[in-house]
Amino acid sequence: MNEATAQKKFSCPACGADAHWNPAKTALVCPFCGTTSPAQVELTAGGEETIKEHDLVAALRALPDAQRGWQARKTAVRCQSCQAISVFDAERVGQRCDFCGSAALVPYDEIKESIRPESLLPMKLAESDVRNAIRRWYGTRWFAPNKLKRAAFTDTVKGLYIPYWTFDAQVHARWTAESGYYYYVTETYRDSNGHTRTRQVRRIRWEPSSGELDHFFDDELVPASRGVDAAMLRRIEPYPTAQLVPYNPGFLAGWVVERYQIDLLAAAQAARSRMNSTLERLCAAQVPGDTHRFLQVYPTYSAQTFKHILVPIWLLSYSYGKRRFQVVINGFTGAIAGKYPKSWIKITLAVLALLALVGLLVLAAHR
Repeated sequence: MNEATAQKKFSCPACGADAHWNPAKTALVCPFCGTTSPAQVELTAGGEETIKEHDLVAALRALPDAQRGWQARKTAVRCQSCQAISVFDAERVGQRCDFCGSAALVPYDEIKESIRPESLLPMKLAESDVRNAIRRWYGTRWFAPNKLKRAAFTDTVKGLYIPYWTFDAQVHARWTAESGYYYYVTETYRDSNGHTRTRQVRRIRWEPSSGELDHFFDDELVPASRGVDAAMLRRIEPYPTAQLVPYNPGFLAGWVVERYQIDLLAAAQAARSRMNSTLERLCAAQVPGDTHRFLQVYPTYSAQTFKHILVPIWLLSYSYGKRRFQVVINGFTGAIAGKYPKSWIKITLAVLALLALVGLLVLAAHR
């Protein structure tokens, strides 16, 4: 990677200031004079920039240095509170963590540069749209404290790019199990009064069964973020990976990027675990009969590939009392998920109202 590429900037053609990527205009926009320069972000260059799938087995053995670095001058800091590693334009001074708000930031020096993402989803939602979405979402949180609803906390919303790994694999799976078939027999018994009664009792006949299937996993997503709650990220997926564009540092101009902290090996293991769970469900659906037991799946994986990508999110991180909460929005699709404090007064009143309603219904039924 040559020096010119590593220190590439995106200057405003009018005033010379650093231009930032604007999702509303899908162009680089100067924050000082407002000049737009869409021609400065090219998605391909002579056919050289394409979205590639990399061989997973080969990559786990050795990663070429040509795939490392950000292709632009960046600064990295680690938050001592949430451990997120934020990467941003070298000219910016990081004062607080964009993920948790902590001021405990320390410079982060990599022993070896991170693997460069080769594709990304550009930020699509503008901040104004995100603010409105958060207000609508919060308006439906019935048990949230009124005090928090009145707070103008949307001023702290931040746009970020976070890392993901994607994995592909072709799998041939054999399975064995015992299939259970229901049948019924008549059973005689005595009731509590000593009378002889009969009843139908279900039994299960077990028979061995086996089968096989082929399945292709396409872009199994594994988040590599430490700054955002993984469960919330799952709730705002999927990210439409079919619309990925080749990596270009222009898309990141003016935006904070989180460096991946779940490495390729750990991500591949997580993806394999989820693939195995999916295969077990698919094989279970093939087992004949009414029920089954002792299902064993024997998968053979081939054509395993991966990509390192960046996806856009908008993040709201705020404190209420001694607790911190996050609301996260998919910066491409607008899907939203979050956590918020609960008002025990509202919950108590709701429970009392429910009990009163049940009491009225019982009273009406006895009239």
